[in-house]
Amino acid sequence: MAEVMRIDSKLPPVIVPNWPAPAAVQALVTTRSGGVSQAPYASLNLAAHVGDDPHAVAANRRRLRAGFGLPAEPLWLNQVHGCEVARCDTAGPDARADAAFADGPERVCAVLTADCLPVLLCNRAGTAVAAAHAGWRGLAGGVLEATLGLFEDRPASLMAWLGPAIGREAFEVGDEVRQAFVERRPADAAAFRPPRPGHALPRSGRWLADLHRLAYNRLSDRGVGFIGGGDLCTYADAERFYSYRRDRDTGRMASLIWIEQPEQA
Repeated sequence: MAEVMRIDSKLPPVIVPNWPAPAAVQALVTTRSGGVSQAPYASLNLAAHVGDDPHAVAANRRRLRAGFGLPAEPLWLNQVHGCEVARCDTAGPDARADAAFADGPERVCAVLTADCLPVLLCNRAGTAVAAAHAGWRGLAGGVLEATLGLFEDRPASLMAWLGPAIGREAFEVGDEVRQAFVERRPADAAAFRPPRPGHALPRSGRWLADLHRLAYNRLSDRGVGFIGGGDLCTYADAERFYSYRRDRDTGRMASLIWIEQPEQA
């Protein structure tokens, strides 16, 4: 299913997941446009750790919250390519984790990416949501499994959406990355293939890895009922997305999910 690009002249352009989430569940992914940061972070950089002007980052975060009516400040994680999951109701600012979970309204889960895969999750009841930062280390280490473990629902009642990440034609890795997956799940070998002859990317390894497929495999193995997205490449789309592999010095997009407060009768 094609994702929805939401553009309003007064708001930063964002991508809205095309998935059958309950009405109470709100989700979006920012693009690189619509902020105040200067090159090489132009323009809606939301990360405070990449060398951008802190005042610009703060302004971008205010613009995001006000423009889209976020019910609270997102839980901005200190991401370390690990498997820890922070609960939005108890975690403090800059919690050291690579996923966020909320089972109540007005708590905004967020992850920052610029090639790594953001995965948004919710249950069909619309009472629990999560966002995970899934680079290859986190995927191999079990960040998605750890995040799924916080949901009390049966896996078949959960849904996931795979956001923009470096695509399978651009993500060149070494043999140690392939081994990290194949040793645990031999069928993951199908998510790696040698580069084509004359491949133009810098040669950092011998395999092209399909990050979206690796995430899909983990979610499917655990019986997640709906898995969508997975067709947006950060490396190939320089107009919309930051990419660390492409640019090195660059900003970060945010993938956000939260539950709206029910309207009072």
